[in-house]
Amino acid sequence: MRAVFAIPGDPERRSGGFLYERSLLRALNESGREVAYLRLPAGFPDPDPAETAEAAGLLAAVPEGVPVILDGLVHGAIETEALARMRAPVVAMTHHPLALETGLPPDRAALLRARERANLALAAHVLVPSPHTARLLVQEYGVPAERITVALPGFPPPDPVRAPVQPPLILSVGILVPRKGHDVLLEALARIRDLDWQARIVGAPWFPETAAALQAQRTALGLEARVSFTGELGEADLRALFRQATLFALATRHEGYGMVFPEALLHGLPIVACATGAVPDTVPADAGLLVPPDDPTAFAAALRRLLEDAPTRQRLAGAATRAGGALPRWADTAAIAGAVLDRLAR
Repeated sequence: MRAVFAIPGDPERRSGGFLYERSLLRALNESGREVAYLRLPAGFPDPDPAETAEAAGLLAAVPEGVPVILDGLVHGAIETEALARMRAPVVAMTHHPLALETGLPPDRAALLRARERANLALAAHVLVPSPHTARLLVQEYGVPAERITVALPGFPPPDPVRAPVQPPLILSVGILVPRKGHDVLLEALARIRDLDWQARIVGAPWFPETAAALQAQRTALGLEARVSFTGELGEADLRALFRQATLFALATRHEGYGMVFPEALLHGLPIVACATGAVPDTVPADAGLLVPPDDPTAFAAALRRLLEDAPTRQRLAGAATRAGGALPRWADTAAIAGAVLDRLAR
């Protein structure tokens, strides 16, 4: 093997980070490199002692000179001593710092920030999906810019099929965790109940307490007949919803890149989102309306504008279609990441 890609748990889980990693792993091997998949315990970023020990043992067993791309859930949370025992050079795959996850207790956030800083100092190199995350690691974590490579995600060709339904479908896709801002979206939808629309929120209930709170919020707002939580969907079912949607909306509080936004562009959907993290870099200014995070009134106003103003909606949809056609492919991402692996292997 020429390199290893270490990922915790089931890499088929449908989140942006895991989609990025399994697609990159496949593209690296399709490019002619031999990159082995190493499955680490599923408990990261909150492993129990047995999972920590198992992961440390698996990583220490990788031979010297074989670069390891290490998923950020592990790299950011594992004990620094475990990384220091590795013989292989580590490439940290950092989608966004774990300490920035919304809703963390202050002591947990402080621990993760300190550990991520220490672990990044040990990394031979760092791969990030966006210039925003690169800047963040330089400014707040002290990572030298020359040790960071931006490898933008790749995407398939645009989907030309449009099958909008009535009433207009507002589609939101994101795992049910506080950072995705589904609570803000629900509050915004309640403010436009006078308009004709339906909404689907697609995402696995990663945090059961968050899922329960969102269900209760939907009931309290009287939106049960108009807003559906679909859970995690397979690729075909999700594609069908994108084709049926009139617009895409995600009130996220932070994104290291935001894989779902380019997916909306591939389907030519105008976007309503928040000007936070990497979102302004990912969503073209002419393809979406970005509002401040945690502002349901502003989010509702943007939704109302796109639902009521057909010319604006069509103009943004056209820009989204053009942007979707210009997105990089996974072979481009693999070429960038592969060059890092080749350099470390030598």
